[in-house]
Amino acid sequence: MGDDKQTHLSRPLIKNIAFFGDANLPKSDPVYKDAYEVAKTLGEHGYTIVNGGGPGVMNAATQGAEDGGGETLTVTFYPDDAPGFEGRYVGNIPDREIITTNYIERMFKLLEHGDMFIIFKGGSGTMSEFGTAWVLAKLYYGHHKPFILFGDFWKNLINDIKNNMNLDKEELSVFEILTDRVKVLPTIEKFEKELMKVDHAGCKVCKERAFMT
Repeated sequence: MGDDKQTHLSRPLIKNIAFFGDANLPKSDPVYKDAYEVAKTLGEHGYTIVNGGGPGVMNAATQGAEDGGGETLTVTFYPDDAPGFEGRYVGNIPDREIITTNYIERMFKLLEHGDMFIIFKGGSGTMSEFGTAWVLAKLYYGHHKPFILFGDFWKNLINDIKNNMNLDKEELSVFEILTDRVKVLPTIEKFEKELMKVDHAGCKVCKERAFMT
């Protein structure tokens, strides 16, 4: 128990940052460029970048992190019967790869290995990751993994959800909507300070990696 506690306290609560977003983006797309630049900055500041090993935003995250001198981790699976899944991108070569057996396992491994998440524009896959990250943050509030929604479009989307669904104050406080790459690092540092105010030592929830760092 003492060793576990020491290991937990010797690292930041937020170290691994998982990127989610569209797999079908060329390098010329502004969203790809945003993901690349954000990952590069975070890599320069010692964060490990986690993604699903595919193309688009995922590849931008790996390439940006590597160009920033950061470590990279991908969580992949190699489907035989899922033709709608983008699969692993041969150009996305991380420092370490975790291979899973199906899409659901892959998604939860991404949530497990990320201490927080940055979610860019994407499709239904991105929405599933966003929704799962959000409900886990609500369920384990205070010992949760926060996330950033990157892009101006999120403002209208979240407003529509707020106006048509039953949400409470806590679940609306676990994320920030950002449109400026410069604000990402300060926002991560703000989340870190907020989570440090909670005593996580000996916390049963914190031992569940899918819920807390």
